Amino acid sequence: MNNKDNLRRIIIATAISFIFFFAYDFFVLQPSIKNAPIKKNETKEVKTTKSTLKQEIVATIEAKNYEVKIDELGRINSFILKQNKFNENGKHLELIPPKLPKPLEVRFENKELNKKAFSTKVSVDKSYIKLSGTKKTLTITQNLGDEVVKKIVTFYPNGRYDIKVILTKPTIYYISPGYRPNVAVDSLTIHGALIKKADGTLEIIEDGDAKVENINNAIVTAGFDRYYTTLFFSKTPFEAIVTPDDNKNPILFIKSDKNLNLIGYIGPKYVDTLRSIDSELVDVVQYGVGTFFARNLFLVLDFLYKLVGNWGVAIILLVILVRLLLFPLTFRGMVSMYKLKELAPKMKQIQERYKNDPQKLQMHMMKLYKDHNVNPLGGCLPLLLQIPIFYGIYKLLLYSIELKGAHFLWIKDLSEMDPYFILPVLMGITMYIHQKLTPTNFQDPMQEKVFKFLPVIFTIMMATFPAGLVLYWTTNNILSILQQWIINKVMEGKKLLKAKK
Repeated sequence: MNNKDNLRRIIIATAISFIFFFAYDFFVLQPSIKNAPIKKNETKEVKTTKSTLKQEIVATIEAKNYEVKIDELGRINSFILKQNKFNENGKHLELIPPKLPKPLEVRFENKELNKKAFSTKVSVDKSYIKLSGTKKTLTITQNLGDEVVKKIVTFYPNGRYDIKVILTKPTIYYISPGYRPNVAVDSLTIHGALIKKADGTLEIIEDGDAKVENINNAIVTAGFDRYYTTLFFSKTPFEAIVTPDDNKNPILFIKSDKNLNLIGYIGPKYVDTLRSIDSELVDVVQYGVGTFFARNLFLVLDFLYKLVGNWGVAIILLVILVRLLLFPLTFRGMVSMYKLKELAPKMKQIQERYKNDPQKLQMHMMKLYKDHNVNPLGGCLPLLLQIPIFYGIYKLLLYSIELKGAHFLWIKDLSEMDPYFILPVLMGITMYIHQKLTPTNFQDPMQEKVFKFLPVIFTIMMATFPAGLVLYWTTNNILSILQQWIINKVMEGKKLLKAKK
């Protein structure tokens, strides 16, 4: 077995590891996300009627962290986040896009009733509510003649609201959590709609893929972008309707013909906030392919953050924790790499002696490894085990709003690239130092040149990656340098002791 064989095996093992966690996510996890039986095309597209009203504001709800405005159709016309963390261009962030439907918008299957609903002004029992740490209730009434619709909305300081829809007589209607927020939309992350059923299965409908769907036994219906969501939730299953807009983006409704009790939420996809409302809502935070790894890594990272109060320090502690868990494998792998370098002359002799007899070459090489207790791929396994961790960190940095605006030393946002490129350069330098300390046995000059050029390649590639990810890799390099230096000293000491004997 020569170095080309070793390199080939390492490449194959790396490819297998990627295939493994992608396949696991797709074949094991995604069935719980997507393969529930869905009845399609049983519901006609939910149509609206152009309103004849000016959509003036009839009520305002102010909390410490947000402001809500209710328009004269009884809808949430505006939801503004007041924290400076979410400001864009110096202005507070608006989560309700101009597109329809708005949250709490009600449409009727009866065309005449629907027309009335979009031309009749609602009445409210309060025009202004100030939330100061406690929940408060607003009653919205719309008199449509034979039908009177009453919406009793209780607002909470954290963005949650409870909604009771009361009808004077049964009629088929649709109520929406609103069009998904259109704030953080990019090509790297998924955005669209999510529906969760009572049995735990999920349906994720990305923008551009929507079609008319009727989904029974639903408990969560949410529109979301990278960081924000607007949703409805109920422990009592309901009938969810998906209908596409002109761009085939999903629009969500709940269909009913009776009184309805729902929990709503508008705001950032904070895991703790969603969990505090109900643990079923944690699934609204999706990370795309690799959700399993990213979600579980976030739980560990969040725990560390709560201990130290800084996301950058938490990432460093996560690296230390991973290194401690992998230490036995890493140690054995580094020792094997050192021993391989020491065995290089004997390996070369065997390769020259049996270069025309591959079978004997393989047999004698394996005997050499066995006699000296060396695993030629021992240094590869710890790297393979870190690939899903590294990928999970990348995903949670993309999607976790908790890390948006997280400071660390000179870095103002760990979810964005290092603006001064200090971390990528430091990562490249530490990678180079680790290479110099790591025993190698290249016999192919081209392989050696490629190997030495890797720090430059990775520095360029990682320059635009999230700073938190580069921080993870750099810290890992520093710990690898320390560990390799110690192992080299120990092995050199053993070698000297053996020589004296």
